[in-house]
Amino acid sequence: MEQDEIKSIGIVRIAALGDVILTIPTVRALQKCYPHAKITWVTCSAAYKILEGLSGVEFIVFDRPENIIDYWRIYQRMKPYYFDVLLCMQASFRANLFYPLIRAKRHIGFDRARANDAHRLFIKESVQAGHDHLLDAFMRFAQALNCHPKNIEWSLAISDADKQWALAHLPQGKKILAVNPASSKKERWWFADRFIQVLQEAKKRWDVNIVLTGGPDTDEKALAAEIEQGLGFEITNLVGKTTPKQLAAVLEKVDVLLAPDTGPSHIAVAMGTPVIGMYAIVTSALSAPYFSKDLVIDKYDEAVKIFLKKDPATIPWKTRVHTQQAMGLITVDDVLEKLMKVFEPSRYSREGGNPEQ
Repeated sequence: MEQDEIKSIGIVRIAALGDVILTIPTVRALQKCYPHAKITWVTCSAAYKILEGLSGVEFIVFDRPENIIDYWRIYQRMKPYYFDVLLCMQASFRANLFYPLIRAKRHIGFDRARANDAHRLFIKESVQAGHDHLLDAFMRFAQALNCHPKNIEWSLAISDADKQWALAHLPQGKKILAVNPASSKKERWWFADRFIQVLQEAKKRWDVNIVLTGGPDTDEKALAAEIEQGLGFEITNLVGKTTPKQLAAVLEKVDVLLAPDTGPSHIAVAMGTPVIGMYAIVTSALSAPYFSKDLVIDKYDEAVKIFLKKDPATIPWKTRVHTQQAMGLITVDDVLEKLMKVFEPSRYSREGGNPEQ
C-alpha cells in the first residue's frame, strides 16, 4: 500500500496509563506523515481521561469488556468502520479479542517477543523485532508504515481549568520535589522509611517544597500517609485528589518527580519534567522515563544475580524479578545523588557525582 493510499488508520491501545502515554508519540508521528488520514483510537474509559482532547484523533471508548455480550456490543459499534490499517498495539487477552471485530485491510501487531496471549493469531503482519524501550517499540508501528519521525512529541490537551487547579494546590516560592511513591504493582514500591529519609535530607539540603502524588487506591493513600506522618514537617499530599489531567498539570509545574516504574513518570516526561526513576524489578531499558535516562537508578542486573541466581546477559528480554526485596537494593544515597544532579548540577559535576555524606 503506497503512502498516499492510507486514508484511515485505526489504533487499539486500551491500557495501562503509562503505555497509553507512550503511544501518543506514534500518533503524532503518523499525523505528520499522513496529514490527510483519519486516525481513530479505540481505548477504554480509564485511558480516555488522559487522552481526551488529543488533537486530530477520533476516540471510540469502551468500558472494560467482561463477557461475550460486551464483545458483541464492540462488534456492533465498530461495524461502520473499515480502516486501511489497524495498528494492534496491545498484546493481551482482552485486547486480542478486539482485533477480529474491527475490519481493516491490514492488521499490524507486535513481533514474536512481545506477542503475548496468542497475539499473533489475531494479526496479519508484525512490526520489526527488537529489544526496545516501550516508546520505541510503539514507534515501530509508524515505521511499519514507512514513517520515520525525527522528534518525539506529545502535546497533551490540558485545560486552563486544570492548570489553574494545579497552581491553586501547589506550594509557591520554592523549588518543588514531587514524589509518586506507589505503582500499580506493589513489588515495585520502595519503602516508606527510605522515602522519609530522602525527603528529610532533601528539605535540609535544598529547602524544597514536597508534594506527594498518586492514585485513589487505599494502599497508595496509606503509604502516602505513612510518609507524611513520618516527616515531621508540612508537605502537600495530593494522593487520590487529582484527575489524570490535573495530575499532568501538577507534574508540569514541579521541578522533578521521584517515582518507581509507574504511569505518572511518563506523564511527567510528556509534560517536560525530569524524573528520577527507581528500577529493580524490570530493566530500565524497557520503561525508563524517556528523556530522563541519566537520572535513572537501575539495580536490575544486581537483582537478577541475587534473587534469580542468573546472568543478566543470558535471561530472556522482559524478565521480571518478582520480589519487592529487589527494590531494597536502591539506597537513600542513590536517590540523593540523583537529586543533587537536579538541584545542584554544578556541584554534582565538580564532585564527580558523589553526594556529600
